Amino acid sequence: MNNHILTNARIITPSDDFTGSVVIENGLITDIVRGKTYAEGDDMRGMWLAPGCIDIHSDYLEREIHPRPGANFPIPMAFHFMDQRAAACGLTTVLSAVSFSDNDGLNRSFSQAVSQSREIDELRKGALVRHFVHARLNPNTDTVLEYLASMLSIESLKLVVYNDAIPGQRQFTLDDLVAKRAKLWGTSDHDTRQRLYQQIEELSRINHRDAIQAVFTEVCPLGSHDDTTVEHVEEARHFGATLSEMPTALVAARKARELGMLICMGAPNYVRGGSHCGNLSCVDAMREGLVDMLCSDYHFPTMLSAALMMMRDGLTPSEAIRYVSLNPARILRLDSVIGSIESGKEADLVAFRHKGSYADVAKVWVRGLVRYQTAAQVMPYPALSAA
Repeated sequence: MNNHILTNARIITPSDDFTGSVVIENGLITDIVRGKTYAEGDDMRGMWLAPGCIDIHSDYLEREIHPRPGANFPIPMAFHFMDQRAAACGLTTVLSAVSFSDNDGLNRSFSQAVSQSREIDELRKGALVRHFVHARLNPNTDTVLEYLASMLSIESLKLVVYNDAIPGQRQFTLDDLVAKRAKLWGTSDHDTRQRLYQQIEELSRINHRDAIQAVFTEVCPLGSHDDTTVEHVEEARHFGATLSEMPTALVAARKARELGMLICMGAPNYVRGGSHCGNLSCVDAMREGLVDMLCSDYHFPTMLSAALMMMRDGLTPSEAIRYVSLNPARILRLDSVIGSIESGKEADLVAFRHKGSYADVAKVWVRGLVRYQTAAQVMPYPALSAA
């Protein structure tokens, strides 16, 4: 029987935070008791107790498979260590971004993406935390039409995002790409620019968002990645997108809000105080109320750390934690099951301390089962010798 009590915890619910206890029976939260501790309970020693983080976009698996150009590792090995790292950072649900595109230079192809996703289908059955697939789907190639039917067989598919491939239109400007591709291709700036112009002309003629929408609109939410202009957002919304994922400019984020779309930004962007590539600052977007949720993007530890920083910056614990738990659960249509500490929901939880600039995770539960705990949570241990 999966029954136990977590007691003497600083509990964060959707509307409040207080010291008390959480009762878990058969993996479900059955009671939340304010101001009471139980001698027979698992003593949380006053630590924060929050819903586990729900990460709707993580590039970590791809980086674990290909940590360096030409250095590749087997997916089972990469998935195992990604899963462990997620648990250690307080993430209980992870959507690994898998690129369905034709880009041999980045080790990406449609056939490889389908194969990798099916491996995730199997590997997640023995994982510590919940795992799903976030499909970054290129609409600017006819190849996508050949794989839509096979994508429907991916059991773990939970989110499909339009990932436009036309050069110079979104995250990286044309000038940025000229500098990068000239070096990669060994061509002059002029020849590189002409080659990119040709690609832009060819790819702009192809747009299969309508076919993608027709296949997936009843299967999972649709989103759009790196929206930069008002036109990008309007196109995405026209083709069924309800999520604007990491818009690169304020005008795009404002239009997404106007059209009723949810907006996701990267937690590393918030923690670092800005985008690593000079795009829209998460802090600036939040000042205008243009952020609904955060994802780890490329750095798991920033999910909980961002929530702690938000508390420092004036948000209540309930408001801060919603960005990394309940709001992501809503876009995934999982908020009736996980995403908050409420009676009747599955006990996906994280206990952590505030340690300087980051969250020190002590214990993690998924469906009420302990999936991660530090040695310090089991027993106190002496400081390690510098020798």
